[in-house]
Amino acid sequence: MSILVVTAVEAEADAIGVLDGVRVVAAGVGRTNAAVATVLNIERHGPFRAVISAGLAGALPGSDLQIGDMLAADCCVYAEEGIDTPTGFQNMAELGFPLGDFHGNAVPCDAELVNAVRDVVPVHRIATVATCSGTDEAAERIAARTGCAAEAMEGAAVVHAAKMLAVPAIEIRVISNTTGHRDRQVWDRPQALAMLRGVIQSILPHIEARKPA
Repeated sequence: MSILVVTAVEAEADAIGVLDGVRVVAAGVGRTNAAVATVLNIERHGPFRAVISAGLAGALPGSDLQIGDMLAADCCVYAEEGIDTPTGFQNMAELGFPLGDFHGNAVPCDAELVNAVRDVVPVHRIATVATCSGTDEAAERIAARTGCAAEAMEGAAVVHAAKMLAVPAIEIRVISNTTGHRDRQVWDRPQALAMLRGVIQSILPHIEARKPA
C-alpha cells in the first residue's frame, strides 16, 4: 500500500471503498482516535508515500462553500487549544507552550501534496474542533479565530501525527452541512458521502505522480 487514508467513521470509509494501492481505515471520531490510528497504521502497515485525512465537513460562515463542495487543506488548525481571556483567545504558542514545530495552532499540510492537488480541489484552511458549531455565535467564533472555511474533528491530529513520523499528509473534505444554529443547519450527508470516493480518486494520480522527497 502506498497511501493511507484515515476517516472518522465506517460510512466514510465505505464510501471511499477499495482503491488500488490505498489503505482506508476508520479511526473513530475525534482527535485522539485519529492520531492513534494514524501512528499505528504507519508503524504496522507502512511505509506510505502519503497520508490523507478524509471525510465530511461543515461549512463555516463567510466561506461561501456549498453542500457537495470539495476542498483540500493547506493547513489544519486546532481550534480550541489555548485560553480564552478578557482580551481574546491566545493559542498555545502565544502562551509559551507550542504544540509543535509550526506556527501557532496551524499544522501545515505537506506543501508538495497541496501543490499536487490544488488544480483539482480548491484549497482552504480547515479547522479541527472538539465541539462542533451548533450556534451562530460558535460558528462565527471558530471562523474568526482560525480563518478557516470549514470545520471537522480529525484533520489536524492526522496531519500532525504523520508529520511527527516524517510522512507527508493532507486533509481532504466534502461539505455535508452548514454550521451555526442547530435548528437552521442544512444537511445532505448522502450527497457528500456519494462524492467522497470521487474526490479521492481524482487526487490520487496527482499524489502518486509526486516524486518522493
